[in-house]
Amino acid sequence: MRKRPINKFWIILLAIATTVAVLLSVMTYFSTTSAVMPNIAGIIAQPFRSASAAISETVGKWNGYLTGYDALKAENEALKKRIAEMEADNRQAVADREENARLRALADLREQRRELSFESARILVQDASNWSSMLTINKGTMHEIEVGDCVVNEEGALIGVVTEAGLTWSNVRTILDSESSIGALVFRSGASAVAQGDFSLMREGRLTLTYLGTDPDLVSGDLIVTSGLRDYYPSQLVIGYVEEVRPGDDGMSQIAVVRPEVDMHSLVQVFVVKDFDIVD
Repeated sequence: MRKRPINKFWIILLAIATTVAVLLSVMTYFSTTSAVMPNIAGIIAQPFRSASAAISETVGKWNGYLTGYDALKAENEALKKRIAEMEADNRQAVADREENARLRALADLREQRRELSFESARILVQDASNWSSMLTINKGTMHEIEVGDCVVNEEGALIGVVTEAGLTWSNVRTILDSESSIGALVFRSGASAVAQGDFSLMREGRLTLTYLGTDPDLVSGDLIVTSGLRDYYPSQLVIGYVEEVRPGDDGMSQIAVVRPEVDMHSLVQVFVVKDFDIVD
């Protein structure tokens, strides 16, 4: 049995009718609201509008975040600056307080040692190594400082001796330097000796007392002061204290290890003895 062919005319007619029905439905819908083209444009644009709104909202949030972050950063920088200023003020207050204490002590020293004339100076450079122990201070010949002048702390303890003087600066060899040599006395017994820097003891912050003889009257804890022999240096400036008495290199004489009264590493301000009266 042969199948009856479908008439193309009816297929075309059905398609036209369906299309017209759809168009009529769409037009009917839009006619109850607004014009057709604007509505079609609105439908097409709606996803883009939604995306744009979402992007705008996100950008707004990020702008707010960045603005807040910048404000917090600026506030943090301001707080850091204020803290730094307060720390600087505190350090200056501490420095001023320490300097005032040194000057008060110097006033007492001047009262006790009226034969001494002092010049206050600040340390510019401190060269402390295994090879030398030197200071550079901010006073020189224009302040009447000369080579050979003694340098002390605010309590009158010996630091060293000026070895070079410029117009506004001076170099000071401390008593720890291996080339330092100063006449000394054992305060308790009056025994004479020489306080010398020692290369092997420099890193320990110690010096030696030599020329003591074979049986010196010397014990641990003895105070060592300058002798003032030949009027090179003032007498009775404190050098330090005996820590140990030991045989000398020759195996016959004795030497002593001396701890200086002054901590060389903590020095900030020193006082140069520019002149002194000889006291018999």
